[in-house]
Amino acid sequence: MKRATDAIHMGLMFAALGITYLVPFELLLLSYVVLGPAHYFTEISWLHDRKYFLPHRSIPIALAVIAVIAALIDNASWFGFVMWMAFVVCVLLAAATTPLQSTALVMIAIGLTAAMAMNGSSLAVLGILLPTLIHVSLFTLVFMVLGAVRSGSKLQALLVVLYLAAILILLVAPPSAETQIPAFARVTQEYFGNVAPALGRLLGIAGVKLDTKLTSLLAFVYTYHYLNWFIKAEVIRWADISRTRLALLAAASAASTALYFYDYTFGFTVLLALSLVHVVLEFPLNALALRQLGTAIGQGVWQRTRRA
Repeated sequence: MKRATDAIHMGLMFAALGITYLVPFELLLLSYVVLGPAHYFTEISWLHDRKYFLPHRSIPIALAVIAVIAALIDNASWFGFVMWMAFVVCVLLAAATTPLQSTALVMIAIGLTAAMAMNGSSLAVLGILLPTLIHVSLFTLVFMVLGAVRSGSKLQALLVVLYLAAILILLVAPPSAETQIPAFARVTQEYFGNVAPALGRLLGIAGVKLDTKLTSLLAFVYTYHYLNWFIKAEVIRWADISRTRLALLAAASAASTALYFYDYTFGFTVLLALSLVHVVLEFPLNALALRQLGTAIGQGVWQRTRRA
């Protein structure tokens, strides 16, 4: 069963890559609008049943409120600061297991925050990339690598390699600019345009624009991020809920998508807030996964050192 799931997983990855080459702009928008809400609601439901991997139920409520407030912040630096602080708090609550670890993480966080504050654009860049590229690509990769390490599956390791190869292929040989449809390109630029300059500042590359190359990258990582979640239904059992709750989640997802088609400016605002809520509520799980991956890698290195 697990090998079959991995095979379907691989097929979905190839499908996402293939469709990206055909219609990158349409794929990015439709994935965000149609697949996005379904992912957000079902993951929040799954996290709720696991207490959001936090010690107290009241904390997720506070995180959700912070996410909604953050969606209303116009200043990029303050938005980045709020998102960064939310992530730091979640790391302390979910990943630190001893007072010494908590103290060390607080000191590291203070140092990083001060460094970013002194560099005027760093917090703004982090605020743009953390809930977008970092969330849908880097954290997805962390979960994939962690799954491969835990299972020892060569097929899951191959999935990691293929995922990285797909990203590289899109960067080296992106779809032709002829695939660009002006109407979709304008909407994409309006809602995802800030990712390009933020990525450029992070990499130290001037003049980065939301061209076909970057759009195709976003289309692939967003689509695969959503599909990667849905294929995990049998693995992490997120669909093991009552029919009533499943129907409510489906209705909420459809309503969110309908808002976008009714008035895409208002719909996108709602989707942005919903997306940020799901991103922030996932921070504790992200922090836990990073700690577990670091532990697994450290144990592997230690075992190999002892054998040598």
